[in-house]
Amino acid sequence: MDMEDDLEEVEFEFSRNYFLAKESGSGSSRKKSTHKLTDIDLVDEQKLREAACQIEPKHQNEIVTLIDSYKRLYPEWLLALRCGFGLLMYGFGSKKAMIEDFASTALTEYSVLVINGYLHTINLKQVLIAIAEILLDQVKTRRKVSSRDLPKSQQPLNSQSIEDLLTFLDEVETEDNCFVCVIIHNIDGPGLRDSETQNYLARLAACTHICVVASVDHVNAPLFWDKHNVHTQFKWCWYHVPTFAPYKVEGTFYPPILAHGGANQSVKTATIVLQSLTPNAQSVFKVLAEHQLSHPDEGGMETNDLYSVCREHFLVSSQVTLNSHLTEFKDHELVKIKRHSDGQDCLYIPLAADALRKVLSEIS
Repeated sequence: MDMEDDLEEVEFEFSRNYFLAKESGSGSSRKKSTHKLTDIDLVDEQKLREAACQIEPKHQNEIVTLIDSYKRLYPEWLLALRCGFGLLMYGFGSKKAMIEDFASTALTEYSVLVINGYLHTINLKQVLIAIAEILLDQVKTRRKVSSRDLPKSQQPLNSQSIEDLLTFLDEVETEDNCFVCVIIHNIDGPGLRDSETQNYLARLAACTHICVVASVDHVNAPLFWDKHNVHTQFKWCWYHVPTFAPYKVEGTFYPPILAHGGANQSVKTATIVLQSLTPNAQSVFKVLAEHQLSHPDEGGMETNDLYSVCREHFLVSSQVTLNSHLTEFKDHELVKIKRHSDGQDCLYIPLAADALRKVLSEIS
């Protein structure tokens, strides 16, 4: 009985403390934070990059030993490629130098094509054309050219669609030991993340004379693919190969978060804020942004007009709801107010047209 009484007393004390804490914090929880992203004291991007370059690397001997241990796996990786599997490298650190060393060491007898997925824009059609030209050259070298080896309608490769190019790569006939190795640095990069591109890459990997070696760094990269992509097309062999190497080349194309930047940084900041808001708030922002892009000379959109459009699309139910969204936009300096020539207050987004289009594409 004493133990039960002690247990009840402990539970009572815990409950009492919980409700006391809620009561004491209820007043402060209603207080609105006055902090904004723009309050962060950012440094110049060039200075930040120069400071980063001066950081001395550590544990160099251990890293060299680690990389040497991966080199002993090269024959295993080559065997996996010859058996029709794809290699997917993951782990902390840039894997660019390691993969290229593997290609220059173990793939000297084969043709290699490199895709830099860390770039923001990649022309996938040009990649497929380059691969098709490599295979055609190999076919001609082995003197096994026939009409069925050529693309459909015998049109030039650059006039073929992506579908036709993939069909050609899948149907081209050549020797069994003839294949092209496609190296994709950061297959989870910004230029390759959309589902359509990933499906095209999976179909490319499924072609008989194509093998793929890729690297990933994003924690959610496996969500790009379904079971069919992974087991039937890519046929990934996962290898944990942390290199602890800095992302010097890959990071060149990303503005540092702590750096003061221009349009790129403004786009990144606006995107981060908008993605933290509700879908309805994002939709209201899209209405304002699309109006600003389609009417660049008007200098903004009147609040009443914005309310009418949002009400028609069932984005807000009252003026109070719209005002709450606008207050959030103004607090984060996503939207500003300026007086129109006729005396009306107009809402406008302080971003250039190109930057505003990028924000819309990011949140879409």
